[in-house]
Amino acid sequence: MTAVGQAPAPAAQAGQPGGSFDALRAQLQQAASDFADGPDALEGILRGIVDDVDRAVREPLEIFPVCHHSPASAVAMARRLREKQPRTVYLELCEDMAPLLTELRNCRLPVAVQAYAGDVGGFPPEWAPLSVVAPITEASAEYQAIAYALDTPGVELVLVDRSSDHVFQWQARDVRTAGADGGQGKGSGPDAAPAEEEAALHGDAVGVEIGDLRPRFAELEEHLLRHGRVRHWSEWWHQYVELPLGDSDHDTYRQVMLLIGSLFRRLAPGDAERVTVDEDRERYMWTRMREHLAASGTDPADCLYVCGAFHAASRVAEFGVAGSDGFEITPRSASSWQYGLIPSSHTAIEAQFGLAAGSVSIAATQWAKNLKRTRVQPFRLAGQAGTKKPAKRAAAAATVPVEGAVQADRLTGFLQRPPVLDRLDEAELLGWSVDIVRAARRAGYLASTADAIAVFETSILLAGMRDRARPTPYDFQDAAVTCIEKDTVPGRRDVRRLVEIMMGGDRIGQVGYDALPPLARDVHDRLVPLGLRLQQRGVQRALLDMAAQPELAACSDVLWMLRYLMPHGTARPIMGERRLGERPIQESWDVALGTHQRALVELGYEGVSIEQVLEQRLRRTAYDPKATTATVLQAVEDATLYLRSRRLADELGQRALEVLATERSVDGAPEVLRRVRRLLAYYRTSEPVLPPWVEAFVTTGYAHYCTLLPTAFTDEDATVAQVAAMLGFLFSMESLALSLGCDRTQLELAFAQSHPQEPARVALLWAAQVRLGQLTRAELRARCDDLLGNPLVVPAYPRYLSGFLHALEPVPQLADFVVELVSSAFARLPDPVLLPWLPTLIGTLRAGGAELAPLLIREAGRIFPARLADLDTWVPPWLADDAPAAVPLPAAGGGTALLAEYPAACDALAELLGCEEGWAPAGAGAPGLALAGRYPDTAEALAALLTG
Repeated sequence: MTAVGQAPAPAAQAGQPGGSFDALRAQLQQAASDFADGPDALEGILRGIVDDVDRAVREPLEIFPVCHHSPASAVAMARRLREKQPRTVYLELCEDMAPLLTELRNCRLPVAVQAYAGDVGGFPPEWAPLSVVAPITEASAEYQAIAYALDTPGVELVLVDRSSDHVFQWQARDVRTAGADGGQGKGSGPDAAPAEEEAALHGDAVGVEIGDLRPRFAELEEHLLRHGRVRHWSEWWHQYVELPLGDSDHDTYRQVMLLIGSLFRRLAPGDAERVTVDEDRERYMWTRMREHLAASGTDPADCLYVCGAFHAASRVAEFGVAGSDGFEITPRSASSWQYGLIPSSHTAIEAQFGLAAGSVSIAATQWAKNLKRTRVQPFRLAGQAGTKKPAKRAAAAATVPVEGAVQADRLTGFLQRPPVLDRLDEAELLGWSVDIVRAARRAGYLASTADAIAVFETSILLAGMRDRARPTPYDFQDAAVTCIEKDTVPGRRDVRRLVEIMMGGDRIGQVGYDALPPLARDVHDRLVPLGLRLQQRGVQRALLDMAAQPELAACSDVLWMLRYLMPHGTARPIMGERRLGERPIQESWDVALGTHQRALVELGYEGVSIEQVLEQRLRRTAYDPKATTATVLQAVEDATLYLRSRRLADELGQRALEVLATERSVDGAPEVLRRVRRLLAYYRTSEPVLPPWVEAFVTTGYAHYCTLLPTAFTDEDATVAQVAAMLGFLFSMESLALSLGCDRTQLELAFAQSHPQEPARVALLWAAQVRLGQLTRAELRARCDDLLGNPLVVPAYPRYLSGFLHALEPVPQLADFVVELVSSAFARLPDPVLLPWLPTLIGTLRAGGAELAPLLIREAGRIFPARLADLDTWVPPWLADDAPAAVPLPAAGGGTALLAEYPAACDALAELLGCEEGWAPAGAGAPGLALAGRYPDTAEALAALLTG
């Protein structure tokens, strides 16, 4: 506690005895002596608070302290602007956001001003993308200042806070935290709002707000909550600051806010990094203001400085128009910043800045009550969407500042005045009780009139227990939860959420069409033929009949690209799919573009059209240092599928070839095989010749997998499915690879060097050898029979079957043989042996080859009889007599008569073979029959094939 009790800086001595706060100083000094048994650190803190207030009110450039989203601050700001009518308004907001404020009139509040940097320069790459947002609601003091400055001729609005780039410059390089300074937060803490769709409208952006007034001393906040008999900080602020200051005069409001800011500042826990950032922000702002005053020649008396109360009670040497000029503003980094407006909501603001759920909605309701009670005319931007046109009232007379006037002490009276007890408004409370019961019934609760009476009485009881004559919305919320909510929630919303909705609801803003970036406007224009209200939130169904309306094909292209680029749910196909080489006829889509407007705006930061953004992302994916061959081939397929760009596909195909040549593992072999097959099928049907990169990929892949095959057979990290995919690539691409100049000897040498030991890989090798002709089916059947006949190998037999099942990928001709192996096992093994490993067999087949099981089932359905009655007489093909019946050779001359009668086929064959001898004379015999009798194997094989 020694750090918070230090003496104020020399510049703070402006408020020494002789000022307007002498009486208050004396009272606080006496109180410190009484409570602490003598002057000590407590006296320094109390006197320092008064010095901070005195110093701020004496500053020639009027400081207006505010709290973000505070109705009392907004009312006091509107009143002061109409009284003072300043010519220059300095606002604590990122200075680089100034050009975007004029677009607020094209939006429906609440919205957030966003600075976005996708290309990060000078920051750690893992920080990208950088995003800073400043949410703005109508019930906020900064909106009142912005509306006044933009709609009042001759008034200049100057943003003086650090730029968005400096927000990240001043953060620690090793940790990216949202609470690195006093004006930003990420929404963590006990008061954080629930994580809902509306709460994610700001994404992962760092929030910048005006007036972060919350104790940084945990013990102080706990003390205030306990003695204030409230649950969270938002409720304490509403009860003890908002309500008393809602209709106070300007001097009282200003001095009380300065007092609160100084108190929280001096009782900070002493986080050196956070304090440094706070002080640097204050130095930055005062430096910018002095630069503007010097450049424009404006009189400080005609200016108004709007900042958070925490920063208004500053003690840095640069404070004031007469402060020192030693602070050096560092240049911005090389990051490319872009700016836009994104939709915001009450829930998003609460979640990002750690406010209690429903507090911003309650503040909006309190704002409307304050306007009605004080009859203050607020400022609204001309043409602002979603706001009512204010009624014409008599303009308040401007207060001319008196040169050298000393502001009277209003703190003493405010601190000594007992709390004003608002009388109970029974009609309002009764209306709340009836409305919440009605809402609870709609949500599925079994609420009745008795519950409404109970909520009414319990609200009064809770307010009395908390020393409040009038129940606040928070008291009413607790009473409603107590009386209505039971052990379960029947609907989607609980009673606490129903109260928040009833008190004002979660108002969600919207960015107007004119304020959208070019890409977003282009998307809206291209989807006009759908006839949807794209700005509207919620899901809308779009039906596309391209056969009847060919112009809808362009809309289909846009929707598929949005599905690829935007979050899930923005554009979701219900009917229809996009495949290589196919053209859709009809499609059905669920479109929620208005719900995901923030993502569409941020997409506009990456380019001017969705085609450009998609091409950039595909290139980024393909050229990523961690990209694999499978991911690059996917990018090639997506470029062909969504962009129909042969140029980009060829470029990415060359990149896939480069990545394949550098890979030393077979992890992506299954995916590579699937995508290469699809691309080959597409190019063979749509192009006259294969692209050069495809031919090079096949030859390179053939040699690459031949080289890796011996290692993959014995590598424990490589799975059986990956090895089978390698074999599938080699066998399916073999004919094309050989035609392009590859040597089959590479494959034979690879198999000669492969010596697997694991049963599944051994079976896979055997199947591949059958495909190569190195092993006959009879030899393979004999080996499998030996496995079943060996009691030591029978427990591992399911693993051999798993290998044969994976072998159906490279050698699908063995499907009948795999059926034979399974059937032989069930037929030969006795039940005591078969039943123990049957679960292992089923589990192995399901885990290792579930996608190949349908092929096996179809083959079994072809082999086995279709009817149960035929099963008794059915003989499996592999048990039938393999010896073909003897086929008698035709008698001499028997076949030649037929050939002589129909010579066309024989003449064509002779011409093909180059035989020019012509037909033999009749009766000369048939020397070819003697050749058939001398070598009968060919004839017997043909006979067996024809009779089988």
